[in-house]
Amino acid sequence: MNIQNSKTIDETKIRSLIDERANALRNKDARGVISHLAEDFVQFSLAPPLIATDANVKGFEAWFATWQGQLGCELRDLTIAVDDGIAFSHGLNHMTGTKTDGQKVDLWFRQTLCFRKIHGAWTIVHEHESVPFYMDGSFRAAIDLKP
Repeated sequence: MNIQNSKTIDETKIRSLIDERANALRNKDARGVISHLAEDFVQFSLAPPLIATDANVKGFEAWFATWQGQLGCELRDLTIAVDDGIAFSHGLNHMTGTKTDGQKVDLWFRQTLCFRKIHGAWTIVHEHESVPFYMDGSFRAAIDLKP
């Protein structure tokens, strides 16, 4: 197998992993969301704290409990780069749903995932999510932006 074929196979596996994770989010499946995380996973999430290393089922279950029904999760402009056991992806995510207090959520945010091939399987070692902020002195998150 040549290098290009190997990269294409790896990119397909990573795309499948990302799709599985998005489906787990849609279905509020906490175990599915964390199933592809490495033991040394690090996350820079939209929610505090600044850095998290303890993604766990109970944390996701508690967060999922704040939503009514399924979550909307759309991935757009996903780009994946793979090379020799290391890969990353970046794209835009669209999250929609209704919180248990009735608040409607319609949020676009940026996401970068970093992967490492461990024992022959791709795992997520780092996740970074962000929204831009208005640089007009208000420092408000620019959650009204749409692609």
